[in-house]
Amino acid sequence: MKLSRKQIKDALVQWNDAWEKHDLNRVMQLFHDDIFFENWTGAYIKGKKELFRAWEPWFKNHGDFRFIEEETFIDEQLQKVLYRWILEWPSMEPGYERKNEVRKGADIFHFKDGKIINKLTYSKTTIEIENNRMRLVLPL
Repeated sequence: MKLSRKQIKDALVQWNDAWEKHDLNRVMQLFHDDIFFENWTGAYIKGKKELFRAWEPWFKNHGDFRFIEEETFIDEQLQKVLYRWILEWPSMEPGYERKNEVRKGADIFHFKDGKIINKLTYSKTTIEIENNRMRLVLPL
């Protein structure tokens, strides 16, 4: 089942709304059971149930975050999307705890059977806090 361009756009509206409301269950509804997710550090997870378990603590513990869509490119024929975003959330950086942090990145989505089968996340290696740009420290 291939999605039309409009159906892909509608799925992305649902995506944005689910994230805006911090609704992990609604986010998960958009994923294929065989989802492959690779995060910005290169770590990856296979399978919808495993991804839910990995993301559940993040949704519960990271408080007030929001993704802002910068731009989106849709390839209807290949069922792929490039989604550029800005993440705003309370920082966990030492000395800046709970101050507003801004991070920029992009997701590449591949759709299969009307659901997201691949979600590949790429992020800048800098963040901004209080209008200061600093290097992002990768977790070990």
